[in-house]
Amino acid sequence: MQNRIVVWLAMALTVTGEYFKPFNVSYDHRALQIDGQRRMLISAGIHYPRATPQMWPDLIAKSKDGGADVIQTYVFWSGHEPLRQQYNFEGRYDLVKFVKLVGASGLYLHLRIGPYVCAEWNFGGFPVWLRDIPGIVFRTDNEPFKEEMKRFVKKIVDVMREESLFSWQGGPIIMLQIENEYGNIEGSYGQKGKDYVKWAAKMAVGLGAGVPWVMCQQTDAPEYIIDACNGYYCDGFKPNSNKKPVLWTENWDGWYTTWGGRLPHRPVEDLAFAVARFYQRGGSFQNYYMFFGGTNFGRTSGGPNYVTSYDYDAPIDEYGLLSQPKWGHLKELHAAIKLCEPGLVAAESAQYIKLGSMQEAHVYRGGNTSDCSAFLANIDEHKSSTVQFLGQSYTLPPWSVSILPDCKNTVFNTAKVGTQTSIKVVDFEPTSFAKNSGPYHLMIQKKASLISESWMSLKEPIGVWGDDNFTVQGILEHLNVTKDQTDYLWYITRVYVSDEDIAHWKENTVTPLLKIDSMRDVVRIFINGQLIGSARGDWVEVVQKVQLKQGYNDLMLLSQTVGLQNYGAFLEKDGAGFKGNITLTGFKNGDVDLTYSPWTYQVGLKGEFQKLYATDNDESSGWTNLTHDTVPSILSWYKTYFDSPGGKDPVVLDMSSMGKGEAWVNGHHIGRYWTLVAPEDGCQETCDYRGSYNSDKCQTNCGKPTQIWYHVPRSWLHPLDNLLVLFEETGGNPFEITVKTVSVGTVCAHVSEDYYPPVKMWSQMKAVMELQCEDGYIIASIEFASYGTPQGSCQAFSTGNCHAPTSSSILSKACEGKNRCEIQVSNSVFGDPCPWTVKSLAVEARCEPSSSGLSEI
Repeated sequence: MQNRIVVWLAMALTVTGEYFKPFNVSYDHRALQIDGQRRMLISAGIHYPRATPQMWPDLIAKSKDGGADVIQTYVFWSGHEPLRQQYNFEGRYDLVKFVKLVGASGLYLHLRIGPYVCAEWNFGGFPVWLRDIPGIVFRTDNEPFKEEMKRFVKKIVDVMREESLFSWQGGPIIMLQIENEYGNIEGSYGQKGKDYVKWAAKMAVGLGAGVPWVMCQQTDAPEYIIDACNGYYCDGFKPNSNKKPVLWTENWDGWYTTWGGRLPHRPVEDLAFAVARFYQRGGSFQNYYMFFGGTNFGRTSGGPNYVTSYDYDAPIDEYGLLSQPKWGHLKELHAAIKLCEPGLVAAESAQYIKLGSMQEAHVYRGGNTSDCSAFLANIDEHKSSTVQFLGQSYTLPPWSVSILPDCKNTVFNTAKVGTQTSIKVVDFEPTSFAKNSGPYHLMIQKKASLISESWMSLKEPIGVWGDDNFTVQGILEHLNVTKDQTDYLWYITRVYVSDEDIAHWKENTVTPLLKIDSMRDVVRIFINGQLIGSARGDWVEVVQKVQLKQGYNDLMLLSQTVGLQNYGAFLEKDGAGFKGNITLTGFKNGDVDLTYSPWTYQVGLKGEFQKLYATDNDESSGWTNLTHDTVPSILSWYKTYFDSPGGKDPVVLDMSSMGKGEAWVNGHHIGRYWTLVAPEDGCQETCDYRGSYNSDKCQTNCGKPTQIWYHVPRSWLHPLDNLLVLFEETGGNPFEITVKTVSVGTVCAHVSEDYYPPVKMWSQMKAVMELQCEDGYIIASIEFASYGTPQGSCQAFSTGNCHAPTSSSILSKACEGKNRCEIQVSNSVFGDPCPWTVKSLAVEARCEPSSSGLSEI
């Protein structure tokens, strides 16, 4: 399927630059109007730089197959203008190519120019050079900022217009965004903030893009800008004018992750409930943030301290694989909403009917009597409820919405998940599968398969290493020196210790201390070339015992950033390194204030300057063979060569044996790594979807490293001899690094006979189980099958008191050797092993790579 998609999209792009018949986009109080027709729109958030161009077609196709009408993305200023007025639209930043692929797929695009994006992206998407413009204050009525902002926004609009990518040109772009969640911080800027909102809106519309503009989280958006909602729930949101439609620009279907943090998950039952409630109560455009999260390659992760993975518990995972049941359940939801669209767009508003104390209906009727759709909600967090609606009885599970596209028959309930669950295998060979369950439907192979037995190493110098170091009086702010071209900055000074100081310490049992008033993100402290301590935090005080010798001592501080602040007011004032005073205590004549001493500065690492990670690097750099008995050391470079795993499955490096650092494969920076461990507590053994969600609910991975797997895109790999280069800060053992593939090894489903059928089959009113492996895989065997009263969950199913003995043979015949299969869940297929009992079908199937062409059904 994937190969067919790529070929088709390539043909579409070659044949014509016009993807649609040109159409206008407008809006009224009810919805966006596409070519004069109201539409209920489902949008999938995908950030193009968080994937490779080779991944884009498949991600777009899977979003469309999942029911999306629109793709939404930010525009990343820092990536497109790394140097002032020097633009980059290549590789992962080929925005034009991405938009064209969206258009070729028949989907629309919502382009959020910002240009501030937040997005857990380094510096919120601002290029760091912006903070060096004299007199600049970000995101307020400040002329230097407004000049730069307007120039970049105009650049993006002009590029899109020149490529004929707006809807009125036959392109996919139907909507733009200016600014981003500014209302959350507007009060910090007083009247200048209010003036800035008006200016930004007027500036954007004045660029003549010809499509509507939105501002999210902006209650004072001008009348010609649509204000939109962001959050876990937006069903109660109302825009600031009754002439504007209700739009939900960010539906947070997961959450981001910090180093040393737990992994957040949002149950799909709650997510579907939130979406159904939104359309039930008058919403018309909803975007999943994220539908595909992807990877923070290089140093793009913001924070500070956000991990390299941006998986976001999204319906499509970091590697491009479907996350089931989230993707499949939402696909069914979208199909149900589409069945309701005639009624939803025809009605000016809903008829509200109270069905109980915590139960309600919203009915949408058009002029045509057949255009009647209804949503029945039970917002009780604990109890099911049976309600009467239009003369019929309906049972509503707690915290759920039932969708009735004809105001009679329920085709979907948000709490009844009949979609399959997929268990992903992190494996060494795509043809072998593990049996041991890991956290949140992810499995790990137990055996070891090392990436390489042959490694080379190179020590990074401590302190000054180049001719470009400089010395000044006092402490300089980290970013003012590095311009964020590197994470690393050396601060070096010399301290004199007298004989009297040594005697004072001995006589009074005094231990001198190094005190840093405030530090961020990481500091490593060296005395005379020896590491004596380190600290990490967000503007935290550092107190470190030091051992000094008589005479001159070299104090060296390695300051490190781990992603720049991406949210909040006055970002231009935000920085890194040190604030306040740096003091040595305990000396005979009192504390020694080093704050205004002469400090020597060395930017970055020698290995970075030499580009040790490059594939064409000079082999005479001083690499030596690394032996197994070599003690892991700090500040070391390591390199090896490895062969790509067979097959086409996504590739990851297991870095659990390492400490903290950065990694490159064939010259591509795959990101920072760090094996910080999550707290032992705070995770839930079972996840109850009922009730309002927050990012602390349904967390996993307690007591384990936050991230150990690092995505290496297939397009960055060769079949043989791939160069892996690491810079390791704390030690670690590269010999234990492994290269693995990620695939869906097991699919399971558990469907009751009283469930609704897939929406595409809703008229037959019979429950159906569907199973499907990923593209290129087939159902190799049925590991478990039981029609009756099966117990347990995926990989832990067991038969109950009631069991049809033919279950396994029927499933094997229907499914084995095929990529996907479906079977009706009923007595007519399996017989009736226990009359007068509501039965269900539970199945576990194993997926393996197909050696030949696939059979669909």
